[in-house]
Amino acid sequence: MLALAEVGAPTVAPGDVLIRVQAVGVSAGDAYIMRGEPRAVRLAFGMRHPKQPTIGRDVAGIVEAVGPAVTRFAVGDPVYAESDQGGYAELVAVAEEFVARRPANIDAIHAAAVPVSATTALQGWRLADVGAGRHVLVTGASGGVGGFAVQLAKAMGAEVTGVCRGTKAEHVRAIGADHVIDYLRDDYTDATGRYDAVFDLVADRSLGRIRRALTPHGTLVLSSGTGGRVFGPFGRIIRASLMNPFVSQGLRPLTARRNGDDLAELTRLIEAGEVNPVVDRTYPLERVSRALADFESGAVRGKLVLTV
Repeated sequence: MLALAEVGAPTVAPGDVLIRVQAVGVSAGDAYIMRGEPRAVRLAFGMRHPKQPTIGRDVAGIVEAVGPAVTRFAVGDPVYAESDQGGYAELVAVAEEFVARRPANIDAIHAAAVPVSATTALQGWRLADVGAGRHVLVTGASGGVGGFAVQLAKAMGAEVTGVCRGTKAEHVRAIGADHVIDYLRDDYTDATGRYDAVFDLVADRSLGRIRRALTPHGTLVLSSGTGGRVFGPFGRIIRASLMNPFVSQGLRPLTARRNGDDLAELTRLIEAGEVNPVVDRTYPLERVSRALADFESGAVRGKLVLTV
């Protein structure tokens, strides 16, 4: 259950940047932590209740204050970051190494769509060594991570196929996909196409079936997806890790990590016009429950963002 509450300002450590939050993105991890499901999430975030009562990781705003050890930022700088202290708030303190200057050509709302989803997509494609001449496929291509995965693969020179519901096909083409598969009509694992890399964000096909869609030495990147109440997508990731040494293809579970250098790289790509954050809807912070419900409905193109 979520509720608005007055809490004290965060403590600013010597290496921290205190950000006055203007906007915060809604991500799958927020829903996992709120519900405590899959149960494996509780091992990291608290068994009976969350260790950190405020959720939210994607923040964009203005520097309010800096610790004495901070060298790259000053009060008033527009920034964005991935927070581990709860971004659904007016103020959040983030270690300097995880903060980057906001791209000059976007506002705080669009910047808040970037950190978790775009760094996940960037780190995923690095696992697959994606570059020019490669043909890649993205499941969940209309979502937050999927949309960035499509754009980043195109920026890297790859040919991109996106998988989504047919009603979202034009959106996926508009963000750069060369080909679109409507999963309600066609199955990308039916062996009619072979891909150098598959970025699986949905987990609605078995590992064996997805391998049929890969070239003999292709790479499957596994991130998020569905699963049971106990292990959720983690059970699938464990199976892929155990299988990987015995197959010619690469089965690569992705554990995305906060990385300020990756955010700086994304700033460069956004300012160059090669990546454009897509925001479906915005909500005031007090409507966070509505935003999470809409997110979980699956009817979103790109990202949902809360304004503070």
